[in-house]
Amino acid sequence: MEDVKLVFTGSAIEASFIAEILDENGISFIFRDTLDESIIAGWASGSPEDSGLIYVEGEDFEKAKEVITNYLSTR
Repeated sequence: MEDVKLVFTGSAIEASFIAEILDENGISFIFRDTLDESIIAGWASGSPEDSGLIYVEGEDFEKAKEVITNYLSTR
């Protein structure tokens, strides 16, 4: 993945649901939990509300945004 774009920021739990939906739609992604990463490193940085980050390849960005928007509008 050379051209990656941030497509979602939110709680790690919400990001996990979105990651599943992206996977079901055949969209490759990178999932990061920055709070968990900082705890593993020995300190706590950030907040649970915005620690889940999902990145997708640039070519999948628009499709991913559409899938995420549809999911968020139905919850």
